[in-house]
Amino acid sequence: MRRGLSFAIVALFVAGCSSTTQPSAVQMDEPRPGLVGPAGPQGPAGPMGAQGAPGATGAAGTVVAGPRGADGSAGPMGAQGATGATGAAGAVVTGRAGVAGPMGPAGAQGPVGATGAQGASVVGAAGPTGAAGVAGAQGETGKAGPRGETLVGPSGPAGGSGVAGSTGGSGDKGVQGSTMAGIAGETGRSGPAGVQGPVGSTGAQGAVGVVDRWTSFREYVFEYNGANISTSDQSKATEIAGYVNQNPSLQIGIDGSMDPRGNDPRDQGLSDRRVGAVRDALIQAGVPASKIQTGAFGDTRLTRDRRVEVLLKTGS
Repeated sequence: MRRGLSFAIVALFVAGCSSTTQPSAVQMDEPRPGLVGPAGPQGPAGPMGAQGAPGATGAAGTVVAGPRGADGSAGPMGAQGATGATGAAGAVVTGRAGVAGPMGPAGAQGPVGATGAQGASVVGAAGPTGAAGVAGAQGETGKAGPRGETLVGPSGPAGGSGVAGSTGGSGDKGVQGSTMAGIAGETGRSGPAGVQGPVGSTGAQGAVGVVDRWTSFREYVFEYNGANISTSDQSKATEIAGYVNQNPSLQIGIDGSMDPRGNDPRDQGLSDRRVGAVRDALIQAGVPASKIQTGAFGDTRLTRDRRVEVLLKTGS
């Protein structure tokens, strides 16, 4: 503010100086009629005058608060304090039951279970006799009942016997009547049937059946000129052994007779090898060798090539 006052004083001083010298200048430079010269160059500025005395201090200005500045950045986080002691355990309180959900559809009814055995009955102890209730008000007197029946008293004692009269004479004997047999009545109805008696004991087991002749049981079919048991016939030896072991009275006959029309001398040797293969298979399956016979046991009319027949018969 003081700097502004100083500039104002200097301006007034310069203005005053210029106003005192201006008349002579006008007089000296008064233009002549008809001739106007160009303006001369501006002279140099004069020296600054002495500074005037400071003016009086102005009244205090009105204080105006500026807007709030932006917040400064947050300072660094302080060191973490020590962990406090663990609090007491909270109490467990059962909450209220939730709202019941809608009832689901009824399932299909299961089968009715069997009735269980009846449980034993136990008579519980009798409870104490309850207190007698208050007597009700007496009812009205009923009407008189009907007259009772007349009671007949007992008979009086018998009177004394009178005097016996004199005996009368005997009457004549009557004629005897004829006797006649009555008609027989109808036969009565039969009475109800009696309770069935207990079942009798089991009788003694009957004798084992007898196979009195050689009977065909299984047969093996071989390939042409082959003596090896085929895959399809591998299980037959086990079947035969199982049946014979269940019936120990049976004997086994192996018949490898070939078609008699064959003229090849090797036929008998091939038949023997086939019979031997079947015999070995039976023994390996568990049939005792003493129960096995070989030969011509079957029906000669059924003899055909590539077949070995196993027959059964009750041993003698």
